[in-house]
Amino acid sequence: MKVIGIGLNKTGTKTLQHLFNHLGYNHQGFSVAYFLAYQKEQMEKLMACVDSHDSFEDWPWPLIYQKIDQNFDDCKFILTTRKTPETWFKSLSKMAVRMGPMDKVEKFVYGYSMPHGKKKEHLSYYLNHNAKVREYFKDRPDKLLEICWENGDTYEKVAEFLDVPTDDLPQLKQINKSMPVYGGDNLLVAKIYQACFQLRHRKALRRIRKEYDL
Repeated sequence: MKVIGIGLNKTGTKTLQHLFNHLGYNHQGFSVAYFLAYQKEQMEKLMACVDSHDSFEDWPWPLIYQKIDQNFDDCKFILTTRKTPETWFKSLSKMAVRMGPMDKVEKFVYGYSMPHGKKKEHLSYYLNHNAKVREYFKDRPDKLLEICWENGDTYEKVAEFLDVPTDDLPQLKQINKSMPVYGGDNLLVAKIYQACFQLRHRKALRRIRKEYDL
């Protein structure tokens, strides 16, 4: 069985990955190479990756859940969400302040490299994505689990959905916890905070960008 996390980024996807790793799944998370394959509509390459792995989350997998469902019979899907759309937007905004303009992925997905000043557009994308997922699986509730860590959902709930033992599960922990940076919607203020943040964390940011080819 394959398990695909199809929540957008900044919805607790790395917390889900933590469970997948504990369960011993051959996991594929965020990948610039596979995201570029998605941009180029190289579905054979993406489906080959799905065929050779057990679990997935982050880009580009939430964008191709329908294609995965159509090509693989034994799949389950997990939609991670935040407690409110505004909470998700604030988290996305904080990431943009830390990382700077996100031209490779977020600009392609959301239409903008920085979310600031475009709150309405981003919230619309978030709500539409979740609505489309729910509509797609509405007649097959056994295929989809929707979870929100902030609302008290647990690894046990996920394990029961996957029909795996619930004993010896790791402690639920928040991965990629947001640092105390600006999370508002003003682009000018965001750029000022971004410059200050990047001056303080130059080495760490270089390491992250090199690791993820950003």
